[in-house]
Amino acid sequence: MRLEWGPRPAALQWPAGMCAAGRAEGAFTLQSVAQPMRPIASTATKCGNCGPGYSTPLEAMKGPREEIIYLPCIYRNTGTEAPDYLATVDVDPKSPQYCQVIHRLPMPNLKDELHHSGWNTCSSCFGDSTKSRTKLVLPSLISSRIYVVDVGSEPRAPKLHKVIEPKDIHAKCELAFLHTSHCLASGEVMISSLGDVKGNGKGGFVLLDGETFEVKGTWERPGGAAPSGYDFWYQPRHNVMISTEWAAPNVLRDGFNPADVEAGLYGSHLYVWDWQHHEIVQTLSLKDGLIPLEIRFLHNPDAAQGFVGCALSSTIQRFYKNEGGTWSVEKVIQVPPKKVKGWLLPEMPGLITDILLSLDDRFLYFSNWLHGDLRQYDISDPQRPRLTGQLFLGGSIVKGGPVQVLEDQELKSQPEPLVVKGKRVAGGPQMIQLSLDGNRLYVTTSLYSAWDKQFYPDLIREGSVMLQVDVDTVKGGLKLNPNFLVDFGKEPLGPALAHELRYPGGDCSSDIWI
Repeated sequence: MRLEWGPRPAALQWPAGMCAAGRAEGAFTLQSVAQPMRPIASTATKCGNCGPGYSTPLEAMKGPREEIIYLPCIYRNTGTEAPDYLATVDVDPKSPQYCQVIHRLPMPNLKDELHHSGWNTCSSCFGDSTKSRTKLVLPSLISSRIYVVDVGSEPRAPKLHKVIEPKDIHAKCELAFLHTSHCLASGEVMISSLGDVKGNGKGGFVLLDGETFEVKGTWERPGGAAPSGYDFWYQPRHNVMISTEWAAPNVLRDGFNPADVEAGLYGSHLYVWDWQHHEIVQTLSLKDGLIPLEIRFLHNPDAAQGFVGCALSSTIQRFYKNEGGTWSVEKVIQVPPKKVKGWLLPEMPGLITDILLSLDDRFLYFSNWLHGDLRQYDISDPQRPRLTGQLFLGGSIVKGGPVQVLEDQELKSQPEPLVVKGKRVAGGPQMIQLSLDGNRLYVTTSLYSAWDKQFYPDLIREGSVMLQVDVDTVKGGLKLNPNFLVDFGKEPLGPALAHELRYPGGDCSSDIWI
């Protein structure tokens, strides 16, 4: 016997042929939903007629080892006049093509800035056998196009299925600059925006039909968008979604200007939404929380708490539900800035740009893109995360570089440059993805082409890389795999900037359990 999150209570099952939450996702009585972790005897998901993904996060941990990874690769701001493309990388150690890009799917347009991606359906529709995870949804951060890619017909050679042009999104939603894509239990796809058509801040959500990929309109009520947007995560058992904010597209599009921080143009709030009624019910102001980017609820669908990484303040904030039903936030991790010479500012933040939670909600991982380290924290006590692993993978403060560290609250000396298989790695750890079993982290080094160009010019010239880190899930700890390197500096059309990572069967940042 072992602890596992059980399936939805019988009273909350939906009719066959209907995705778990129906057309009105989250429309149920909350008090009847919350179920504690309890012992159940099953050792694996046995389902002869199930939908996509896994029944619970713990069942997902028993899924197969990843064999291929999809990554968007960007040419905007690199000097190469070529379209962005979706790369397929072989990560099966038994394969003769291990560590190689085995397929490239170019988009039909230039300068889209592919960024994050999501699925047509995922574990939120596990109970619906009519659903199948076959399409990868690729929103464009700059052009506002949405590409739908068929990965089901031939997973190792994806092909373009549909292009949703910006004019359709502008006309039906009045939104632009698209970021996070999540599949919903309703069978629809929801995509967050950073702004409106003119590049002003506007944190709304585009809703797509999950079968036809037609633009249906906005998820939020008319006029109900947040002032700014970026990422989001939903937790229907608590009738809640929480979204984050970066800045207006006009502020961040061409690079980072410190004066914009002084002017208050960067985000510092979380927006709490009523999941059933699609409206903001609370705004949380973040102390020491400038630029809240990636947000993650705990994977346990009963959990009423999670974490958000605040990039510029270099803090991890824990958000949680109060007894009265309101939400609060508290700082639980602070990465101290380093006093430096030879850089943009006299103090350099870590710049936390991506965070992940292991599927068992035991470990939190995040990347400090500027300082150059990847971290692992034990969050068995979510109010008191404990550092259990740290690994430097490049960054701005390496020895022999242009930056001299004058005062450091954490390190006694500047880290050595990272060389993997003869390649000196430019940039710092940025996007991260964890294997389902929690034993491997994959890392890429590009943040966003305009900021790459500003902070890491070598990254533009040499291209980004993909690395793999071995994880100790017993005692904690991180160790670089010295034999794994995917060098996007050697791409056929020139050095490319590889970004977010996705597995064909879903992962800990694409799938949400309801």
